Formats: sequence, structure tokens, C-alpha cells
Amino acid sequence: MSITTLPTRPLGNTGLDLPILSFGASSLGAEFRNVEMSEVFASVHAALELGMNLIDTSPYYGRGMSEVLLGVALKNVPRDQYMLCTKLGRYDVQHFDFSAKRVAESIDVSLHRLGTDHLDIVLCHDIEFVPLAQIIEETIPAVKAAKQAGKVRAIGISGYPMKVFNEVASQTDLDCVMSYNQYTLQNTRLVDDVLPHLKPKGVGVMNAGPFAARLLTNAELPSWHKDSTEVKQAARSAAELCQSRGVDIAKLALQFSCNHPDLATTVSGSANPNNIRKWAEWISEPIDEELLGDVLKVLEPVHNISHTEGLPENN
Repeated sequence: MSITTLPTRPLGNTGLDLPILSFGASSLGAEFRNVEMSEVFASVHAALELGMNLIDTSPYYGRGMSEVLLGVALKNVPRDQYMLCTKLGRYDVQHFDFSAKRVAESIDVSLHRLGTDHLDIVLCHDIEFVPLAQIIEETIPAVKAAKQAGKVRAIGISGYPMKVFNEVASQTDLDCVMSYNQYTLQNTRLVDDVLPHLKPKGVGVMNAGPFAARLLTNAELPSWHKDSTEVKQAARSAAELCQSRGVDIAKLALQFSCNHPDLATTVSGSANPNNIRKWAEWISEPIDEELLGDVLKVLEPVHNISHTEGLPENN
């Protein structure tokens, strides 16, 4: 396998250097559409060849299928050629278990599915759906035990509301966090509200969802999309502006999200290898600053407008 290298950035104080664009494997679990095995393997190998050597997955994606298929796809790839980030605590739409017992079991199951002896990053997944006291007092200590046992290199949390990152990081030691849909052309709350608190502590910050669940693309929005009509209309106007200049808004969105020097990586996923190749081309090109300025003006009235997720007290 001939491998391209992408620019990298350090993940806080973890010692891990991540590519500015990483491969999200949620699509491999058929989360968004049915996928063919050939697409799965071609997507994983394309990502690795193009330098996206951090792969992000979860037991939640495809209810285990994403991890299982990644284990098969990576079987003959030397372990030092990629890094794995997986999660624990969320196992189905309404099934959460952040108990210490389940933490230990989940890590062992993920190791088995992925065919490896260690996980580079483990995140407590979508913690806004449970009381944060449990995450701080029970879950994080259990993940730290797995880290001490050599099964995990870096530990952290993921979620949607900004409040959960600042609250947990203020009460326990984290190596890193992952936020989704909160550093995009339309919403920069990750950098505005969280980065100033976490960067001085040496906590690495990972961004996911540069397209905000297709909001910042020309694709039709999924039925479950939660943004307001006002946000959707502004995004459509921004997409039309880009189109009038001969640019796909998705290109500008990806370049923007990958451009911030203090975000270790941006994670984006697809089970289509052609998309992955296109993304690698896009981030190798300079951003059109004039177009970016015009698009940000269009989106200014809806800047940082987001929705709520999880328990009310966690928003």
C-alpha cells in the first residue's frame, strides 16, 4: 500500500499526532444506508492510502457492525500504520450503560472485534444522556484502569452540548474530547466556548461532522435532521452562493473545519471511496478566502444556533 501523508497536529499532551482529516467509520455500520462489503474495504483502504490514519468508530455504529467490519478490513494492515478511536457507553438509540463493569467488558469486546491488543483513544460516547456525576465518579476511573493495563492510550469524552466538556474537564483529568457539528461554517461554538478552557489544560480537541449532517452540502437533508428551518434556509442560500461561483459548499465546509490550528483533527465518514478521494483533494487546495467571507456573511444571522441533546441539565 503506497501511503500519502497528511499534515498532522498533536492531540493535546497525549503524544499522538493526528492527521488533519480522519476517517469516520459510522457509515460502515450501515447507519445511513445499506453498504456493500466491497465499499467498506475500499473506503478503509482509500482512507489509509490518503493519510487518514486515525479511524473513528463505536460499538453504537451498526450495533457493533462497524467495529467488526473494520477488524476484517484492517486484518492485513500493519498495526503501526493506523490509530483507532472507539467509544463506550452508548450501545443503541436509547441504551446507555456507563457502569464500571460495562466499561471493562466494552473495551475487551472492542479489542476483539477490531483484532488488536490496544486502542489508541477511547471516548465515553454521548455523555449528555446520563448524569455527569456517573461519568466523573465511575466511568472515567474505569477507563483509566484500562489505560493503566495497557489496553488504551488516551481517554476522553464525546457529545453534542458544549456544557458537558467544560463540566467534566473541570472535575477530572481527560486526555481529549470529540465534538461533532460544532465547528463548521455555521457553528463555531467548539472553538468559542470550549477550546479556551481545554487548551491550557493540555486536553486534545477533536472535531467531527464538518458537513453538519449534510446541512453544508448539496445533498437532501435526512428526515432526522434537527436544525431549525431558519438554519436550513440560510445554509441553502450559502450553498446556492457557492454554486454560483462554481464551488461545492461541501468543499468550503471541509476546508474550513480542517483549517483551525488548535483542533487536532476533523473526522468525516463515508462508505464511498470516491468521496474520500475527493476530500483528500479538497484539503490539499488553498481555501478561497473571498468566498469564505461571503458565505460567513450569509450564515451570520444563524451563527452558533444549535439544538439541544440529552438531559436538560446537560445543555
